[in-house]
Amino acid sequence: MLPVRSFPPSASPDAVALILGSMPGEASLRAQQYYAHPRNGFWPILELVLAIPRELSYEERLLELRKKRVALWDVLASCVRSGSLDSDIRETTVVPNDFVSFFAEHPLIRTVFFNGAKAEQAWKKYVVPMGIPVLPDGSRCIRLPSTSPAHAGMSLHRKAEAWRVIRHEAVDSEKED
Repeated sequence: MLPVRSFPPSASPDAVALILGSMPGEASLRAQQYYAHPRNGFWPILELVLAIPRELSYEERLLELRKKRVALWDVLASCVRSGSLDSDIRETTVVPNDFVSFFAEHPLIRTVFFNGAKAEQAWKKYVVPMGIPVLPDGSRCIRLPSTSPAHAGMSLHRKAEAWRVIRHEAVDSEKED
């Protein structure tokens, strides 16, 4: 089985927040788009929270997200996994993304949001143990409910309520300019 590879980050140089998933699922990998599965709540939630219309093209949605100074990426650069579930990732094949370089290139990021528990767990398991400081002082990490269709125990609107914290980050950063 061949490794699956994540996408490059979508980030403006003045990004203040970063949303991290774990690894794109099969539908996203096929489409070469973050959160491409039709039942994934990511883009509908961002429409509710950040007023980014999901009818826009993928490139336009990414541009709108960057305009709001919110970056998008994944914890893992590559891994071997059958299917789309994070639980199917073969632990011995995991390669995390280069966060040292990323944060050096995006020094204004002060909040990292994890799209679900699996992204947060991957961060703690594969990035934190490297022992190198990747986040600037005063930064914080916040786990949000997963937008995955596999996390169906919470309604889209309840998830959006939790995700509103991103709006505060983006709105606060606009006031600072």
